[in-house]
Amino acid sequence: MDELSIDRNGSNGGRMGRRRLNDDTEFKSKNLHAERRRRQKLRDRLLKLRALMNKATIIEDAITYIEELQQTVDTLTNQLSDNKSSFEEGADPTKEEIHVAEGMKKFGIQEEVNVSRISENKLWIKMVFEKKRGRLIKLLEAMSTLGLELTDTAVTTSKGAMLVTSCVEGFCCEKLALEEAKKLLLQIINGI
Repeated sequence: MDELSIDRNGSNGGRMGRRRLNDDTEFKSKNLHAERRRRQKLRDRLLKLRALMNKATIIEDAITYIEELQQTVDTLTNQLSDNKSSFEEGADPTKEEIHVAEGMKKFGIQEEVNVSRISENKLWIKMVFEKKRGRLIKLLEAMSTLGLELTDTAVTTSKGAMLVTSCVEGFCCEKLALEEAKKLLLQIINGI
């Protein structure tokens, strides 16, 4: 009953595994399902392989980026250690301050203090003085010990000079005349 389908020329038509019954009904080969399962397994395994390759690429890119960051850290660490060693070897902060003071004099900038009254217990001040390390902090501390509170303060530095503008409030502001406040601020600047 079961015969292989052979065409008139004697070949099987290029397909193997198909059988026909006498009533010309086609049946599929038993190997067809096995072949489909094999191809599906191959597809699944290829997808897994692609996923692994994508993960490997991501990890490889991450490793490259981390190595670049490590090189940047090493470079910056070397620069920092070079700066520290040059500071420890020969950089003298007083020499830098002298250089800054010379710059201020070179450009004709003079130390000055201007004081204006805004209200009964509020003054506006403008101070120009030499830029030195820690000088602004000392100024703020001295004014704080006198009971003066600075508000709306702006600090600008240029060419070895420091410009401080601020509103000053405090209990002694109403008692101080403008000239007395100016003298007091000059004494503070000269003392720091």
